[in-house]
Formats: sequence, structure tokens, C-alpha cells
Amino acid sequence: MFCPQCGQQQISGAVRFCSRCGFPMDGVIHLLANSGMLPVYRSTDEPTQMSPRKRGVRQGMILLLTGALLVPILGVLSSFSNSTFLEVLVALAAIICFVGGPLRMLFAAVFEEGAQNKLVRPYVAAPLPAPHFAPQVQRAGLPPPAVQPPMGWKSRPTTAELAGPTSVTENTTRLLNKEEPER
Repeated sequence: MFCPQCGQQQISGAVRFCSRCGFPMDGVIHLLANSGMLPVYRSTDEPTQMSPRKRGVRQGMILLLTGALLVPILGVLSSFSNSTFLEVLVALAAIICFVGGPLRMLFAAVFEEGAQNKLVRPYVAAPLPAPHFAPQVQRAGLPPPAVQPPMGWKSRPTTAELAGPTSVTENTTRLLNKEEPER
């Protein structure tokens, strides 16, 4: 398979994007699988109705946001007038909106029925054979790593020997600890 944009040959048919230009190859795979025709999807002409769960969550959110707007306005009005009726109205609006809104959303999310799952499947007149792609080509790569290191490999140096001795007696003591080979 070749990229329709840049002409780069693809390694396999399962590639989702072109390796050279990044062109999405999903559409090309669908075209090849359906002999150059895009699959036709049936659309449902019935109007979509909101599920009871979504409607309840929306009602709760509207109630909560209405409270966020209504309670401060009523609070300001009650502060200018010395009426106990407005003070009771502010408290009642706050309880209904700020407690009732989240409770309505919780009730809708837990107990009401959600939307029905409708699967839309593509309309295919007859089963089509799977597309045949070119066989995968094995590319030459690096040889596998050696199990044992090469013969000329040096062992790691002891880093304690790289640093100079801190005192004269330490180096002398280390020399005395080493055993001399027998002659």
C-alpha cells in the first residue's frame, strides 16, 4: 500500500499514519476494503429525545444556577428593606436551590433511566473479501548482542585506587595487607 499524499510505500496494512508525511491511512484502508466505496451509514430520522436521566441532571443544574443568581439578589433587596418576609424568602430560596438542585441531580443520576444504546452499523450489501497487502519485508538490522563481552574488554577500575591516599600511613598499610606471590 502506498500513501496517496506522498507516495511512500507502507510497511504493513495495519499502519494508521504514513511514516513520511503523517497522512491518516484509516480512510485508505476503508476504501481498499470496500472496493473504492465508502461504507454508507443509515441515519435514524426520528427526533432524538432527551433521556429522563439527562433531563433530571439538567433540571438540577438549572435549579442550582438559578439559586446562585437569585439568592444574592434577594439578599441585597432584603438588606435594604427591613421586611422579615424577604429574609424568609432568601432563606427558603437558598435551601430550595442549593440543596434541592444537587439532590435532583443525584436522584436523576442514580435512579432514573438513561438513554437507550442504539448501535448504528454500516450498510453493506454483500460481504467483501479482506484486502490483500504485500507481504512484510524483513529489514536488515543490527546483529543481536553478544552473550559474552569481547576478549579485549577491560574490567572496571576500582575507584578507590583512582583517588589519592588521604595519608601516608594508609597507602603503606594497604601495601602490607597485600600478599606477595610465592617465588
